[in-house]
Amino acid sequence: MELHDVWFVLIAVLWIGYFFLEGFDFGVGILTKLLARDRTERRVLINTIGPVWDGNEVWLLTAGGATFAAFPEWYATLFSGFYLPLLIILVCLIVRGVAFEYRAKRPEEKWQTNWEHAIFWTSLIPALLWGVAFGNIVRGVKIDKNFEYVGNFWDLLNPYAILGGLVTLTLFTFHGAVFTALKTVGDIRMRARKMALTLGLVAAVLALGFLIWTQVDHGDGWSLIAMIVAVVALVGAIGTIKIGREGWSFALSGITITAAVAMLFLSLFPNVMPSSLDPAWSLTVSNASSSPYTLKIMTWCAGIATPLVLLYQSWTYWVFRKRIGTHHIADAAH
Repeated sequence: MELHDVWFVLIAVLWIGYFFLEGFDFGVGILTKLLARDRTERRVLINTIGPVWDGNEVWLLTAGGATFAAFPEWYATLFSGFYLPLLIILVCLIVRGVAFEYRAKRPEEKWQTNWEHAIFWTSLIPALLWGVAFGNIVRGVKIDKNFEYVGNFWDLLNPYAILGGLVTLTLFTFHGAVFTALKTVGDIRMRARKMALTLGLVAAVLALGFLIWTQVDHGDGWSLIAMIVAVVALVGAIGTIKIGREGWSFALSGITITAAVAMLFLSLFPNVMPSSLDPAWSLTVSNASSSPYTLKIMTWCAGIATPLVLLYQSWTYWVFRKRIGTHHIADAAH
């Protein structure tokens, strides 16, 4: 295995980490409108992810930075071709962060309600668009012989990619509902369990269709194994939330996301961005990568920094591990 293969795997791991962690906080953001009944319950939901949501986004920054450094041709084609959807995602992430910080700055109901609308939409839109983006990457897009995207925005809205978007939307919301049940107490915990069960069944139907479609069109033996793991884990996550084992359910929903994203990257390899015009014009791990010297420097840096980041993030989750409920919210107006 050469260094560009290693970095393809590392970038896949970074995206898995991002979707595992940011997936549930996107889901909790969506649940602020679907599950919470009043401002106090919305405050409880926001507090469950308050200490960790910004740390989860580190995985996205690292994945984007690693792609830029290790595969500059891939980065250039991806960000120019997907410019509008990625810009929408970026704006959503910025507004979402501002909403978390500013919602409690003033006590007026209208002020807080407006920021809660922002949290809902800026959680839902990226959860949908990430699936659309990765669906197109796996399916292949219009790349010419100069490795430039020659399609338009509407080419990205094909049935396969839209199904991928619905899968990430429902799967992340299910993941968030399980996390909410794991992190709360009282009535909201019971309702989170029931909603997780419904969301899990919807996500299972959509995910099964998307994964089978991926396997038939792009899969091999390894991707088939990943697909089976994802399906079994999702069934297990639904079964364990039904009997009230939230910890097991959260672990299994995380395995579902891990295996599903792994399947997409296994379906891609050795391509990083296939061309739908001519397979010879596809970007691959070899023709899109940086020089061996650059990859060697990056490997040393990643080897030193990655354990420190993992230790810090694990410590953060440990410190804020307790469950919370509405009785912990002294005054919803502040």
